[in-house]
Amino acid sequence: MMPAAVPATFSPTELAAEAGRLLRVLLHVDCEPGRQWNYESCRRIAPLTLEINRLKREQDAVILTHSYVEPEIIYGVGDFKGDSYFLSQKARDSQAKKIVFAGVVFMAETAKILSPQATVVVPDRGSGCSLADSITGEGVRRLKALYPDAVVVCYINSTAEVKAESDVCVTSGNVYDIVAKLPERRILFVPDRLMADNVRVELKRRGVDKEIVSSDGTCIVHDQFDPAFIAEARTRFPGLKVVAHPECTAETAAAADFVGSTGAMMKYVKNTPAPYFLMLTECGLVGRLQAEAPEKNFIGGCRLCPYMKLNSLEKLHQAMVAPRPDQIVTLDEDLRRRAARSIERMFELTPKN
Repeated sequence: MMPAAVPATFSPTELAAEAGRLLRVLLHVDCEPGRQWNYESCRRIAPLTLEINRLKREQDAVILTHSYVEPEIIYGVGDFKGDSYFLSQKARDSQAKKIVFAGVVFMAETAKILSPQATVVVPDRGSGCSLADSITGEGVRRLKALYPDAVVVCYINSTAEVKAESDVCVTSGNVYDIVAKLPERRILFVPDRLMADNVRVELKRRGVDKEIVSSDGTCIVHDQFDPAFIAEARTRFPGLKVVAHPECTAETAAAADFVGSTGAMMKYVKNTPAPYFLMLTECGLVGRLQAEAPEKNFIGGCRLCPYMKLNSLEKLHQAMVAPRPDQIVTLDEDLRRRAARSIERMFELTPKN
């Protein structure tokens, strides 16, 4: 948290009300080591959250926030918070003139694919993703040449050019159901090797016969968890529930009590009685749960995504006031249309709850 420095002047009453609003939601959320959310820390960022929210109204802008970014962004200025699938829906349905995406670059690209009429802005162009960066469109074309009979399924954690080379896009919440529905037996899955492993396990459990060929990308957050850590945690915390993301290894997923998307993990923890939870995912999700389910107890174990943490209130403010060319997401129209087909196919095949 850094002190705010914004041009607008707000009255003491406005600042006090904003600090109180922030404190009510951030009170139980862990802060940096040695610091905590209290009235003073909320008061320091109140001018910035008030100014960003004022700019949203003035610019007809909407801020989409992934669950992994800092809680002061999610609860201070975010209009919608959630996982990739939920936010892609909000981007598709948005009528705003500007979309500011607090997440990583591939998510902002997805917003531009689905809402081409909007100006899409990303606070930090360096907010990449080890999965999205692991394969290019040319890499997909080479794999397609090796497996011409395969249907190409891309995880949403991929670039626009990879989506443009794919037949259908998936998220961690719908990947099992969509792959099971596809008529083709051979699946070329990019870019997540570990998610492909988990899909093989789940489809075998369901009795679905598929051959899955994958590229070799992994998530630098989720590929670090291992079953030995889970076993040690269960010994120390009786009754512990372990919650994992399908970007983890198959061995880690098998040792967990629940495996699911960011949104599904949120729902599981909120609805499951347990004395302790171990979250094998990015720490931002723990922050959301601390804010929304403060009665739950979490033990250490989550990991930080360095890319997600490049987002900040200061960068959001700057990107809204005077965006640099690199912060504005632009896509070739032909590529955008081809990428949109794979995402729209995902919406068509996702089970309706």
